[in-house]
Amino acid sequence: MNALVRPQRGRWIAGVCAAVANRFGWNVTLVRILTVAAVVFFGLSLWIYVLLWLLVPSER
Repeated sequence: MNALVRPQRGRWIAGVCAAVANRFGWNVTLVRILTVAAVVFFGLSLWIYVLLWLLVPSER
């Protein structure tokens, strides 16, 4: 598994979904769809997204 870092290329908004997808070897589109669905249906995941945006370092 790769380290959890927000990539410079291929990111939308903050790159959190791309970082999670790269870390676990998942498809980025699937992670983005699941994130949007979680925000729409549960709302709390938006705070988790923002928290990860602040805590996960950006790739250099």
